[in-house]
Amino acid sequence: MSQGFSHSRPVLKALAQQVLDYAAKAGATACEVDVSEGFGQSITVRRQAVDTIEYNRDKGLGITVYLGQRRGHASSSDFSEHAMQATVDAALAIARFTAEDDCAGLPDASLLAKKSMNLDLFHPWDVSVEQAIDIAARCEQAAFDVSPLIKNSEGASVSAQQSQFISANSLGFMDGFATTRHYVSCSVIAGEGDDMQRDDWYVSERDAALFKDPAAIGDYAARRALSRLGARKLSTRKCPVIFEAPLATGLIGNYVYAVSGGSLYRKTSFLLDSLGKQIFPDFMQISERPHLKGAMASSPFDDDGVATKNREVVKNGHVEGYFLSTYSARKLGMQTTGNAGGSHNLLVKSGKHNLDGLLREMGKGLLVTELLGQGVNYVTGDYSRGAAGYWVENGKIAYPVHEITIAGNLKQIFADIAEIGTDTVARGSKQIGSVLIDRMTIAGN
Repeated sequence: MSQGFSHSRPVLKALAQQVLDYAAKAGATACEVDVSEGFGQSITVRRQAVDTIEYNRDKGLGITVYLGQRRGHASSSDFSEHAMQATVDAALAIARFTAEDDCAGLPDASLLAKKSMNLDLFHPWDVSVEQAIDIAARCEQAAFDVSPLIKNSEGASVSAQQSQFISANSLGFMDGFATTRHYVSCSVIAGEGDDMQRDDWYVSERDAALFKDPAAIGDYAARRALSRLGARKLSTRKCPVIFEAPLATGLIGNYVYAVSGGSLYRKTSFLLDSLGKQIFPDFMQISERPHLKGAMASSPFDDDGVATKNREVVKNGHVEGYFLSTYSARKLGMQTTGNAGGSHNLLVKSGKHNLDGLLREMGKGLLVTELLGQGVNYVTGDYSRGAAGYWVENGKIAYPVHEITIAGNLKQIFADIAEIGTDTVARGSKQIGSVLIDRMTIAGN
C-alpha cells in the first residue's frame, strides 16, 4: 500500500488559510476550519478464504463561522476553490438564521497551543494485499489449530490506516499532524450441537512493528471461546464482581461521560456538582497524559486548538477535574480543560495483583468477560447490562456462565471498587487493569 497522501501538509495549510481569508472577506467575525484526508485498506479472511477486501480514501473540509454570537457550520469533500467558497457561504447562511448564543465563539487566544510537538503517532504500514491476506489467514488458522471444537469463524481481519489533518482558526492558530492506526483481530465459534460459544480478540497499534505474532491473537481468541463451553445460568444473588480489563475501560468511560461538560450543563448526569467530592476509594488515581509518545489518544491540542496538558482528574478518590470544551466550560462558568473531542490517555493506577491475584482476593464471585446492551441511565446512575463470564470458587474459575444480568448504581459501583489489577490494557483513550467490585446484584434464574 502506498505511503503517500494526495496532498502535502503545505497544501492543506494553504487551503485552511484560504478559508480563513475568504470567511473574513465575506463578513465572518471569526472562523475555524479543519482540513483532513485519510486512506487505508482492510482485509478479512473467513474459513481460509478471502471474505472482503476494502479500500478507503476520503478527505474533508469542515468550516465553522461566527457572526458575533451566531454560529454556522458546513462541510465538504471537495477541495476546489469554488467548493471552498460555497461551503463558507453555506456556513454563513446558517449563522444568519441561528439564534445568538452567549457561549459561542473561539477559545481565549492565550489558551491556544503555541508550538508543534512530535508525539511519534505516524508509522505507515506498507503491507500489500497479499501480505495482509497471509497475516489474517495465519491468525485464523492458529485459532482452528487449537482444538477441533473450533467449528466456525466470523473471520480474521487486518487493517492499515493513516490520516493527516490541519486545524486553524482566525486567532492565528494553525497546526496538525499525521497519524496511523492498525489492527489485527480474530473472532471464532466453538462447540457443537446446542452448546456454541463465540469470542474474539484484537490488537491495535500506531506502529505495526509492535504487533505480536498474529497467530497468538487467533490462538487466544480460540481459547477464550473454548473456555466458555458448558456455560450455565446463575440464580439471582449479590456477590463480588470482577470486570475484565477490556470491559473495565468501559466503566471509566461511564465516569468520563458523567463528568463531561455536555452532561453537566444539560444536567443529565448523576455526578452533578461532584468537583472536589470523593467518588472513588482513597487509592483511586486517574491521570490524563496527552503527550505520551505513540499512544492512541495523544495530541498537543484539542479540537478547539486549546493546548493539552498533564493533569490528575481523580486524586485519592476525589474528582479533581471535569472534561470540558471551550463551549461547555462557558456554559458552566468555568475554563476549558482542553478536552474538546474527548479525553487524552487516561491512566488508572493499578494495585498489586494481576488477574489471577484478583480472583484469589475475591475468593467467590463473578468474573465478567462480556457485556451486552446499553443499560446505563446517566441521569440516575442506574446500571444494568446483560453479561457472560465465569463463576469463581476458592479463588479459581469454576465454570462459565451466561444469560445473566449485572446491576447496580454507578455511584455505588465506583465507591465499591476494591482493587485495580496490574493486567493493564489500552482501549481507545483509557488504560486500566481488571477491576474488582465489592458487591453487585446478579440477576439470573
